Amino acid sequence: MAMLKALVVDDASFVRDLVKRTIRQRFPVIETTDAQNGRRAQSLMMRTTFDLILCDWEMPEMSGLELLQWMREQPQYEKVPFIMITSRGDKDHVIEAVKGGVSEYLGKPFSPEGLSKKIMKVMGGTLKAAMGKSGRSMAGPTDAFKESATLLTQKREPAQTASPAGQPASAPPLSGNRASTSTKGSVSLASIRFADSTLKSAVKDINLTEVRVIAKRDQAFPGILDQAVVDIEVAEGQMARLNGYVHQLQAVDKRRDTDFVSVIIRFVDEDPKKLEDLSRFVARFRAGKR
Repeated sequence: MAMLKALVVDDASFVRDLVKRTIRQRFPVIETTDAQNGRRAQSLMMRTTFDLILCDWEMPEMSGLELLQWMREQPQYEKVPFIMITSRGDKDHVIEAVKGGVSEYLGKPFSPEGLSKKIMKVMGGTLKAAMGKSGRSMAGPTDAFKESATLLTQKREPAQTASPAGQPASAPPLSGNRASTSTKGSVSLASIRFADSTLKSAVKDINLTEVRVIAKRDQAFPGILDQAVVDIEVAEGQMARLNGYVHQLQAVDKRRDTDFVSVIIRFVDEDPKKLEDLSRFVARFRAGKR
């Protein structure tokens, strides 16, 4: 029986479903409601009081930061935990969120375990008491949660190709430690972020729905349906962070010892601004292929 209420806010339904699934399986005492943007969330929050808000930053109509700032001005929400779940993890944005009154900051892509830890941290005794009254324990996830998390986050082991130093070989850095997609002449290089790894690759095709990349096999690969964030440079120094999931993994060659793997990331954002940025990058990519 649910005793607490949480509001999940994100313009991507895929992300909302992941968050709600994690909460349902890990914390059955929390009932979830979702909203596709800050404006819709604001409307729901004025009609119902929630015990926890989990919110994206970049959304149409009203951003997560704007919702947070409004929320902290409402007496009933002054101390309600607010977890910002976003791909905007640079220092300036973290500081801005802290100033706005954020309780915790969780970067995309995230793992079910990482999300659970943030919820337990901000809910504290309130969650523990509710779980206790329901006869449930927070000592560890349920079997169903374990099975779901395994299916959604399992990683493929990289091929053990040793480098001269005796360490597993890896592709050369594409843009330092920054995950991004950049066009170098006719070749677009990409680093795609996952919950526990970054995949270095080359973009073979991209449109408004998905991106297909080719990566060397000697890296740690994600699993099907894993969350992904593709950062693309839409202008000098300006990045657009596109949320998605792994739609397909396929060997490039028709042999078991293929050196390269094709990965398709299906985009899930519904923010018009992100689609506009993506359109510009796609046009530039197509022009570079001519």
